[in-house]
Parts: sequence; structure tokens; C-alpha cells
Amino acid sequence: MAKRLKVLLAGIVAAALLVVAGVAYANSNDSSGQTAGANLEKAKSVALDHVNGHVTATEVGDEEGYYEIEVTHSDGGQVDVHLDKNFNVLSTPADNEGHDAKDGPEDGGG
Repeated sequence: MAKRLKVLLAGIVAAALLVVAGVAYANSNDSSGQTAGANLEKAKSVALDHVNGHVTATEVGDEEGYYEIEVTHSDGGQVDVHLDKNFNVLSTPADNEGHDAKDGPEDGGG
């Protein structure tokens, strides 16, 4: 009888540990999700400080930057603002157009 009680007690302890571990894991995921959400909100704010309009789409891990924030202007035009992990603006299509215009003289073309 004592052996059965020990086995039952061990099972209860193991189940309790699994529950505690599961709760700890879930809480750690929630906090990182909140951090990621706060970072995305900051990225949106930086993009809107750079370009007038409203955010219509976001992407994290874009090949042109860590954050890509799509902003739609009041006239319906759209622009993608690319930011690095530190929320520095890397480029917008308007920036790219200006950069293309400078390529000729920088490359030795005239």
C-alpha cells in the first residue's frame, strides 16, 4: 500500500511540475510578444514621423531592413519605410529615387 501511495504522490508531483513549467513558458512567450508589439508600435511611430499618412501594413524581417512600414498618404499613394533594428530609417522609395539620380556622377559617369 505504501508503494502505491509513493507512486501516486510521484505522479501528482510530476503533473504539478509540468503545469508550472507550462505556465512559466506561456508567460515568457507573452512578455516577448508584448516587447515585439511595443517595438512594432515604435517602428510605426518613427515611420509616421518620417512620412505623412497612416500605416496600412507592417513586416518584420524584411530583406531591405528589419522593419518595413507601409504608409498610405491621404491622396492614396503609398510608400514603404524601411528601418533597422534600432529604428533608424534606412530608405523610402523617394530616397531610392534620389540615390539613383546620384549613381551616375559617383560611378564616374557624367
